[in-house]
Amino acid sequence: MRTLITTNLVLAALSAGCAAEQAGARGNTPGGAGASDIRLPEGARLVDLTYPFDDKTIYWPTATTGFTHGTVHHGKTEGGYFYSAYTLCAPEHGGTHLDAPIHFAEGKSTADAVPLPRLVGSAVVVDVSAAAARDSDYLVTPADIEAFERAHGAIEPLTIVMIRTGWGERWPDKKRYLGDDRPGHTEALHFPGIGEDAARALIERNVGAVGIDTASIDHGPSRTFMAHRALLGADIPAFENVASMESLPSRGALVIALPMKIRAGSGGPLRIVAVLPS
Repeated sequence: MRTLITTNLVLAALSAGCAAEQAGARGNTPGGAGASDIRLPEGARLVDLTYPFDDKTIYWPTATTGFTHGTVHHGKTEGGYFYSAYTLCAPEHGGTHLDAPIHFAEGKSTADAVPLPRLVGSAVVVDVSAAAARDSDYLVTPADIEAFERAHGAIEPLTIVMIRTGWGERWPDKKRYLGDDRPGHTEALHFPGIGEDAARALIERNVGAVGIDTASIDHGPSRTFMAHRALLGADIPAFENVASMESLPSRGALVIALPMKIRAGSGGPLRIVAVLPS
């Protein structure tokens, strides 16, 4: 039954996307298409969980460049018709993006090789925003996962687990989001993340992927990046800087997370959306 429901939601999302494109839907959500503009069969709807890539996009402090969008041509051509084309350049890790397992685990999946069943699947939201509001360096614990399961049921294999810390409301204020806005400095970063024991609890549940609304699945003060090493070492990809997570229910959404397919990449820009049931 779960497979049938997921398949129906995927087909509904694809058909709605085509209809929205034909209608030229526009809106004010982070990705540009308003969730209210797209109506899916039987009351389901789409929510964009992606920040736009622009000059405000937040990258890890050690990145030497950010997102650049250069103009090749914009305007009338010699033939009299309008034409626009641009170049883009950016580090793999910044904005809403994928961490492919190879990012921290030698021999594991590269960005182009992450299996689709790890990128499309039923999602749950483990909400630790109350704890994170009290402690900016909060680490998700196994107790948080167990509390979610007592309230909402067991986390099934290949579920996409989204960790909501509430940090999304700070985007794109770099200092509030990271704790420090100095280029090249990582010693004073402060934001929540996933503890090593919680990462291993998610591995035990054979989750499909893990997403978070902060700059890293490890918290800001981390120097050993144990959540990365554990989850990516188990070939479980991560989605970082996920937008609009407050729009998701605790259970029942279908997440479609499609990264740029960079051959041998350690990650890359990610377009991630959720299909919400009625």
